[in-house]
Amino acid sequence: MKIGITGATGQLGKLVVEQLKSRTDASDLIALVRSPQKVEDIEARAFDYNAPESMEESLQGIHTLLLISGNEIGKRAMQHKNVINAAKEAGIKWIVYTSLLRADTSTLSLAEEHLATEKYLNESGISFTLLRNGWYTENYSGSIPGALAAGAFIGSAGDGKISSASRADFAEAAAAVLTGEGHEGKVYELAGDQSFTLKDFAVEISKQTGKDIPYQDLSEQEYSKALQGFGLPDRIADGIASWDVSASKGDLYAEDKTLSKLIDHPTTPMSESIKAILNS
Repeated sequence: MKIGITGATGQLGKLVVEQLKSRTDASDLIALVRSPQKVEDIEARAFDYNAPESMEESLQGIHTLLLISGNEIGKRAMQHKNVINAAKEAGIKWIVYTSLLRADTSTLSLAEEHLATEKYLNESGISFTLLRNGWYTENYSGSIPGALAAGAFIGSAGDGKISSASRADFAEAAAAVLTGEGHEGKVYELAGDQSFTLKDFAVEISKQTGKDIPYQDLSEQEYSKALQGFGLPDRIADGIASWDVSASKGDLYAEDKTLSKLIDHPTTPMSESIKAILNS
């Protein structure tokens, strides 16, 4: 049975494809991407979240669809609705969607569009599975070079605990679900085994670099202004700062070990993600 992967050349998607190649025949995989010429080793079809008129044709012959949430915040709900409608017309039997950890109760601004997508799936009549992904550790480790240059790691998460995991962990879970049995209709709340505060994160950076990199906790407004000073657009900076505030409220913390159960091994420790960035 054919498995389609949207966003297959993106940061998460390409990792999912690699995991799927080790679990199933590559001839059963179809990358649904804006630039098919960038895909090697598996079939690729043109697929654009903003071009609903061509979606149904691209989805023909696919049994299972991994719908990786788009990256255009504010447009995603409609984009995802278009994909779901096209999937229904194309006869897709099962959709696996990458949602957000506890999307139904989270205060993260990202939750609204994920919840809307979950609602569309529920109304579609297509069998579906929700992968409610927690935070990628890379969301923070990507800021390490800047922190080293500035001499501090900044944020607005207070003492909030963050149960993050690597993208690779979430990709492996997606592949396990797509190729496994008994996952239809399930809602998986996925988070890392290890929880940490941003102060803990800064301590680990200091330990691995031998430099004193303290965590500087800012107000939401101060953090947003700092990010804007680094060149981020106002809307993106405001969003990142607000997500940290949600983290301070516990929205990125989870004690559930569903992710490590799905991948059958512990999730990647925060220290390993930091080490990977420092060695890159």
